[in-house]
Amino acid sequence: MDLANPSASHARGATDTPLIEATIGDFFADMARRQGDREALVSRHQGLRYSYAGLHQAARQLASALLGLGLVPGDRIGIWSHNNAEWVLMQLATAQVGLILVNINPAYRTVEVEYALNKVGCKALVTMPSFKTSDYLGMLRELAPELALCLPGMLAAKRLPTLRTVVWIDVVGQGDEQPGMLRFSELMARGDAGDARIAAIAATLKNSDPINIQFTSGTTGFPKGATLTHRNILNNGFFIGECMRLTPADRLCIPVPLYHCFGMVLGNLACFTHGSTIVYPNDGFDPLAVLETVQAEGCTGLHGVPTMFIAELDHPRFAEFDLSTLRTGIMAGSPCPIEVMKRVQADMHMSEVTIAYGMTETSPVSCQSDADTPLEKRVSTVGRVQPHLEVKIIDPASGQTVARGERGELCTKGYSVMHGYWGDVEKTREAIDAEGWMHTGDLATMDAEGYVNIVGRIKDMVIRGGENLYPREIEEFLYRHPQVQDVQVVGLPDEKYGEELCAWIIAKPGTSPTEDDIRAFCKGQIAHYKVPRYIRFVAAFPMTVTGKIQKFKIRDAMKDELGLQEGKTA
Repeated sequence: MDLANPSASHARGATDTPLIEATIGDFFADMARRQGDREALVSRHQGLRYSYAGLHQAARQLASALLGLGLVPGDRIGIWSHNNAEWVLMQLATAQVGLILVNINPAYRTVEVEYALNKVGCKALVTMPSFKTSDYLGMLRELAPELALCLPGMLAAKRLPTLRTVVWIDVVGQGDEQPGMLRFSELMARGDAGDARIAAIAATLKNSDPINIQFTSGTTGFPKGATLTHRNILNNGFFIGECMRLTPADRLCIPVPLYHCFGMVLGNLACFTHGSTIVYPNDGFDPLAVLETVQAEGCTGLHGVPTMFIAELDHPRFAEFDLSTLRTGIMAGSPCPIEVMKRVQADMHMSEVTIAYGMTETSPVSCQSDADTPLEKRVSTVGRVQPHLEVKIIDPASGQTVARGERGELCTKGYSVMHGYWGDVEKTREAIDAEGWMHTGDLATMDAEGYVNIVGRIKDMVIRGGENLYPREIEEFLYRHPQVQDVQVVGLPDEKYGEELCAWIIAKPGTSPTEDDIRAFCKGQIAHYKVPRYIRFVAAFPMTVTGKIQKFKIRDAMKDELGLQEGKTA
């Protein structure tokens, strides 16, 4: 790694391994030719298994069927589903014929899915019929009552003006007929894996073409559609897999959602670029299903956000399962508590577990640790800059690169930076500066060896009486308390100090810590102004589907409870 100016927080990744310049379709076709008999996909909850050759054949059949719907390269098609084989078939099929796959968050409700479909002009949508309390087909009928009156492929709805076709993921031979919609199995049956149009279109595609749109889960305003290319996500998946030392012998358990970069890039594409096996334990996250799947399938890798690993480690049946096949995996998606990382390495045998850091707009990973990262760095940093990328840490006010060890905003540059926000030139310019740097909004430090540590969000930083406080630092301290399972710290408005700290704590099972216990633990160990004024014990945190903590909801709940307004105190 080139450390550029050794005294400045600026580093460049290695370039000795060249970037992949193929499209996803061509790369996967080559992998299927080279190791067609090897297992590519296991979907445990569906009882499905595909070899690389079989998955390639099925993806071509689906690509042919999608072309049969009248879709052409550049058209957008949504996927609104939890994890299943159909999702990955859509990922591969769309890439082969230049269709742009639009990931729709399964947590979205009527207004949100209406916004997403219309924002990018989706012509078709593939959806689960339902999941737990979510009635996806019911929501679509609310948005488009015309569905029942039209033939599949002929929809013209007032509220969804660009949408023409809705396809629902079925179990073959089961389920009611859905007027105006196509079964996924029926769509597949229309396709021909030998369709000559597939190769003809593939020959016209460039790896710089947009191929995927993912909506960022902003805390304010409407989500933005980060538009990613073949080159963005295929290379990111490859270098992520390199950090994990993946080989065709590896079997990666993926309980994180596919609609998010974590599942489709750090999971699917990391495997496909190394000939490894993808294993889905369930459609949604279930810690017991993960433990059972790792043992039954002999998984060597496991992905998850910290809350998932905590749920697995603390499951009452954890000790029953043989997890000794595990070696690697990624903990990412939100800040990784050091104590949890240590337990994952010791109790789950994941000696080579890595930490990855990134954002949707950078495909997503910019920094990652690897098997050679010293233990102390692996549990306390997000590793170093990925190959073919640059990172720097700047003073948010001046834009100048800060010295090593100083806090500032992390910026990323290189092949991974998105094509832009779909249909939003102004927001794209706000995020990516004239020199191509993506401004992340994350506060970070870089040490003398180039290791990056994320210390919080610019928006999360708390200023109490003129002191800059970083919630991540206080959270890491409170994780050391023997009765604390999980903790989140936020700032609340205060008339005297401007802001005060508040900690929400999930206690370990069987324990009942008190506010006084927490304050006594802090006394003499951290500065008095870092001790949270407000402490609450809760059963769970508000989270997105991907496991990201929604701190703004914690803030809002506390402000309501205490009757706080900006600049006021209780």
